[in-house]
Amino acid sequence: MSAPSGNPVPSAPPSYEEAVGINMNYPHPYPVPGPGQKPDGKGMNPPPHMGQPPPANNPITVQTVYVQQPVLFYDRPVQMCCPSCNQVIVTRLSYDSGALTWLSCGGLCLLGCIGGCCLIPFCIDALKDVDHTCPKCGALLGSYKRL
Repeated sequence: MSAPSGNPVPSAPPSYEEAVGINMNYPHPYPVPGPGQKPDGKGMNPPPHMGQPPPANNPITVQTVYVQQPVLFYDRPVQMCCPSCNQVIVTRLSYDSGALTWLSCGGLCLLGCIGGCCLIPFCIDALKDVDHTCPKCGALLGSYKRL
């Protein structure tokens, strides 16, 4: 059985461009390797700047920043670096009458301690506010308020 001689048999199907009707003069959306070039593994040649080290004419400067954690002041001395004189110190404590001292005095007056017993809170450091100062430069570093 042979093909009828009146109908020629096509040798190959049409190409994709011919079948879809893509204009061959229109630029491709991706780089097409020229004659004699081999495409890389992804079908594209890498740009010429890829894989090259950055220029070495700009020196890189490194700045080290030390962040000091905030210091919490309570009723005990604290070892820290004084921000005023930059020395490692243990804070000096001083006690001042604050809101808790005065409220304790007023409460004792209401209970009937009028004869002078209401002044006892002014003699107790555990009821007073605490100021932390530097023993070297005398700077006030922080305070602890009881109330």
